[in-house]
Amino acid sequence: MQIETLKIFCDLVETKSFSQAAERNFVTQSAVSQQVRGLEGKFKRRLLERVRGRRELHLTQEGEAFYEASREVLQAYGRLNESMRQLSGTVEGTVRVATVYSVGLHELPPVVREFMALYPGAKIDLEYSRTTRVVRDVLGGAVDLGVVAYPEKRRGLEVVPLGGDRLVFICRPEHPLARRKKLRASDLQGQNFIHFERDIPTRRATDRILRAHNVSVHRVAEFDNIETIKRAVEVGLGVAVVPRPSVLDERRSGQLAVVPLAEPEWERAVGVVYRSDRALSTAARKFVELLQRHGAQG
Repeated sequence: MQIETLKIFCDLVETKSFSQAAERNFVTQSAVSQQVRGLEGKFKRRLLERVRGRRELHLTQEGEAFYEASREVLQAYGRLNESMRQLSGTVEGTVRVATVYSVGLHELPPVVREFMALYPGAKIDLEYSRTTRVVRDVLGGAVDLGVVAYPEKRRGLEVVPLGGDRLVFICRPEHPLARRKKLRASDLQGQNFIHFERDIPTRRATDRILRAHNVSVHRVAEFDNIETIKRAVEVGLGVAVVPRPSVLDERRSGQLAVVPLAEPEWERAVGVVYRSDRALSTAARKFVELLQRHGAQG
């Protein structure tokens, strides 16, 4: 039995998907099935059960025991590799990072570039998703680190604050509010708003602040990522509240008017989350430290 087989099995259990387990391990779905059959044949026990008529997977009692033991083996193997890297004094390996679009597209690139320059033997594997998926992937072990807005402390997660950035009002340059030096929440009353979708933390924060100031706006559209929202504002569909770093280019080019918001609560917290029961590799720790330095400077 090889370490790779145990990893495939654990990935299958955590993702509940043959296709995702195959993708994580750069093999075919049939290879994943063969590995599972091989394990069941070796131990003469059924480890997984499929729900008839559905694509769901469930662990048997024997499968649960095998999964827990396999995780321990993989964690011990990871610690062994990390110990060897520390003895050699090198920072190596891949750091799997999931992040939301607004942070990943506009705030992480300079950090990733600096990290790669400092540690050429290491690699950052970066993927973009919405907050709920990022947290799920961290807890499931699909990624090492998650970088999200408004990180929430919850069981099984460690949170490392990275500081924050201001939320700002954006509109077309010819909009009546475009030339204002600063806006208060009350100035947004009745505006046609383009929102993030309801489960996105920045949307929840915006709704909370508007309610606190008894401000009502007209919801024109909802989107799940920052780029779509910016394009919708550019074509005149409405106005929006977004993180300031995400619109610096559009402000410089004159595509959008960017107006600061006066109240102190228009501040978006950003942080790193990772599993509390797993020790970070040296490379992952170095990346978190670099994120903290950039956050302190920002």
